[in-house]
Amino acid sequence: MENKWLNEAFKGEMSGGFQGKVGWQCPSNIALVKYWGKKGKQLPQNPSISFTLSECRSETFVDFEKAEKFGFQFFFEGKENSAFGAKIEKFLLENQSFFPFINQLNLKVESRNTFPHSSGIASSASSMSAFVMCLLNIESQMVGKNIDMKKASYFSRLASGSAARSVFPKMALWGATAAYESSSDEYAVTLESDIHPVFKTFHDSILVVSDAKKSVSSRAGHALMEGNPYASARYAQANDNVTNLLMALKSGDLDTFIDISESEAMQLHALMMCSHPSFILMKPNTLRIIEEVRAFRNESHIPLCFTLDAGPNVHLLYPEIVAKEIGYFVERRLVDYCVGNQWIIDKVGNGPKKLL
Repeated sequence: MENKWLNEAFKGEMSGGFQGKVGWQCPSNIALVKYWGKKGKQLPQNPSISFTLSECRSETFVDFEKAEKFGFQFFFEGKENSAFGAKIEKFLLENQSFFPFINQLNLKVESRNTFPHSSGIASSASSMSAFVMCLLNIESQMVGKNIDMKKASYFSRLASGSAARSVFPKMALWGATAAYESSSDEYAVTLESDIHPVFKTFHDSILVVSDAKKSVSSRAGHALMEGNPYASARYAQANDNVTNLLMALKSGDLDTFIDISESEAMQLHALMMCSHPSFILMKPNTLRIIEEVRAFRNESHIPLCFTLDAGPNVHLLYPEIVAKEIGYFVERRLVDYCVGNQWIIDKVGNGPKKLL
């Protein structure tokens, strides 16, 4: 893939008046089978499967104009943000062989999220994929071709691993597995046409147990997998879970979906506790919510389950048909476990959208 896109890279001289503005929105995603552990250049140690969200998204606009040399500014929600801007600029400079045209551009990037900070939603996935879509949009104007979504996933992955999955609708698979022929470590693939209709109606309600910054970043957590004594067993288990989940998604098997989703969430946090040094990102209210969810499911036989990202906040997953019952359950039994009674209602979405 690298040689293909290196060969396609625009290496010519831009016309003097080349300028404009592009805008894209990209959603976050929530992994069901988790990506935890890297190898090589931002490649996953095991395949992962995720829901693409709808309402939790980043909206990014890029003003561009021809310049004597590369220039870059980044603004987040109206204020210059040098820390995140440095991350994007680093990504650009590390990959300028694929995008040599940036050396002739001055870029002003403006981004915002539709969800609050530290709410348990992967903002790097949505923000970096939105920026990559803008970058490829600029390139498409120069070369006269439509954006290649496989390419969008590839470069989103280089910017932020889980961002590889955010450029596809409904559900995505990232990582090579014998269970899915077109899968790859280098980019994600869409599962939209391979899932039962019930999963296209799923909701994700995020219960904000804590809005504090995590004590250990996901980047640091991935690195700690290198010395984790259970790493090899984890990667084997994740591969098995991907195989079994793909079959459940196709057939509409909600029981298997629930079993794998919850098992994956608990394994992710167990791996953190077994790292050296170990760390715990769950909070007491995380465990209280999990207990309440399992008790409610046993009482009601409603297909509700939880998953967790690399943090304390709880994602409730359930089909549209039971949304009213789940809303009542959250308000009656769970909202008091949330900081400021805060919870976010989202659902499976349709992927990136061009804004400008």
